[in-house]
Amino acid sequence: MTPPAQEPPEPKPARQAARQARKQVLLRLDPQVYDALARWAGEELRSANAQIEFLLRRALAEAGRLPSTPGPIPRRGRPPKTGPES
Repeated sequence: MTPPAQEPPEPKPARQAARQARKQVLLRLDPQVYDALARWAGEELRSANAQIEFLLRRALAEAGRLPSTPGPIPRRGRPPKTGPES
């Protein structure tokens, strides 16, 4: 008996694929440092994770160590409307 043919996986949307390509890192922080970071992020309308990435990029740029072609910081939230309705 022949096993049923498997369908190829559906391609993922570009936005989802870009998110999965990002590196995941476990970071341990002092609770007070995290609280201060989260407050700062909230004031700038960012998540704590986005604030950490923003600060790391700024520190790398100031030290002259930012790669020449880093990907852009991805926009968060609802994707822009497309199509004839917009």
